[in-house]
Amino acid sequence: MSILYAPVPSSAAQDDDTTAAADRHIPRAQFETPYADALRSLASHDWQRMHVPAHHAKALNAPGVASLVGADALTLDFPMLFSGVDQKTWRLTTPGRVTPLMRAQDLAADAWGASRVWFTTNGASGGNHVATTVVRGLGAEFAVQRSVHSSVIDGITHANLTPHFVHGAVDSGLGAAHGVTAAQVSATLAEHPESAAVYIVTPSYFGAVADVAAIADVAHRHGVPLIVDEAWGSHFGMHPALPTNAARLGADLVISSTHKGAGSLTQSAMLQLGHGPQAQRLESLVDRVVRSYQSTSCSALLLASLDEARRHLVTRPDAVEAALTSAQRIRGLVHDDRRYRDATPDILASLDAIANDPFKIAIDTRGAGITGTDAHYQLLRDHRVYCELSTPSALLVLVGATARVDVDRLWGALQALPEAEVEPVRPVSLPASCERAMGLSDAFFSAVETVPYTEAVGRISADSLAAYPPGVPNVLPGEVLSQEVVDYLRHTGSAPSGYVRGANDPALTTFRVVA
Repeated sequence: MSILYAPVPSSAAQDDDTTAAADRHIPRAQFETPYADALRSLASHDWQRMHVPAHHAKALNAPGVASLVGADALTLDFPMLFSGVDQKTWRLTTPGRVTPLMRAQDLAADAWGASRVWFTTNGASGGNHVATTVVRGLGAEFAVQRSVHSSVIDGITHANLTPHFVHGAVDSGLGAAHGVTAAQVSATLAEHPESAAVYIVTPSYFGAVADVAAIADVAHRHGVPLIVDEAWGSHFGMHPALPTNAARLGADLVISSTHKGAGSLTQSAMLQLGHGPQAQRLESLVDRVVRSYQSTSCSALLLASLDEARRHLVTRPDAVEAALTSAQRIRGLVHDDRRYRDATPDILASLDAIANDPFKIAIDTRGAGITGTDAHYQLLRDHRVYCELSTPSALLVLVGATARVDVDRLWGALQALPEAEVEPVRPVSLPASCERAMGLSDAFFSAVETVPYTEAVGRISADSLAAYPPGVPNVLPGEVLSQEVVDYLRHTGSAPSGYVRGANDPALTTFRVVA
């Protein structure tokens, strides 16, 4: 952890239910939440609101909305321009002024070791759209991990990029796609020297951490930037027991889904700029693309939640340690259990993995008398325990980086799951990639027709179809639908705990194909 520490000031803002550990040396500024504080200060005035949003901060005007988020949230729901008002001069714009939002973003950059940070309110999916558009500003081709999130494929399609796919490690037994190695990236760049960037995902959904430093070195030796979708690692680098985050390891642009691991509100995210010549080359372009994608009415509540989540994560190492203890206890119970198995060794055995996220606990259900998919569904239905992900062979549990977990309740629910005398059939997971017949953009923007699934095999898909979770596309626009993929997607669509993003209909009785 590269944050420099200073003694905790007695006047620092702290959570009501905790006290800062005096022996922790944390930067004084990291206790500040400039944007969140400015928003609270703004709401403290007795306003007569005659502006958007139309609820005018009164629960009476939108009782249903108030019942969802609380009356206090309505008072904080200011429009973007006014939430940045200078409360000393009351000018909406003051050229040259460092706004509370700018200060909050600077604190986030310091916390994650980035040179610059942009807060976004379109999730990591929006961040991937920004990043792929940035790639198009560099060139028409790039090297990209095949098991990227479907939002990356959407971005590639919209930007009319030519991807040169790097096929990452796959654990077909667990049904898990992991990452790529530096050697694979090097080979792809050598084969496709016109590539303008490298785009990878780490950690994987199952928590496998790739060697970002080595991959960054390869990319930079080829004179191109490294872009990392670190959606599942927003908490990395915030505690000595956690893997180092990508911005500190040489990545030039990082997409961070802050709500996933760090605890901000859903849909809030960050883009982090690295250091060095490739990152500097990107800065102006990233800034312009962010402005073109970011809503002009982005939520002040979402932005403020990023400010607060950063403060809590950085200044509360004790909360991170408590969460780590919970995760370790769950992993230990699984390890010692008769029915279930801790799949962490499988993840670490992957060729790409140099570490794993301790907050992702993969529970192997093979031999447990229940599939991971059925376990997921029955935990939800019978015990109101909602896990992150399931495959036929595994159940994935996520512990928030500062979360307090009722381990006994989770474990009691797992032990209560029925055990069949005969081991259930587990469908084959993660089918092989389909063959390409057209470019992504060409197929996506072609005339299409809808055909029954019985006639879809052998046709060219017009859609990006991703079994969700984890959201990795199983077929891309321009690829020929295989029987294996059609069967897999239809099985996923019929499962009680999954669906297919991009499908023409939820049951996948029909497919959209190029006419």
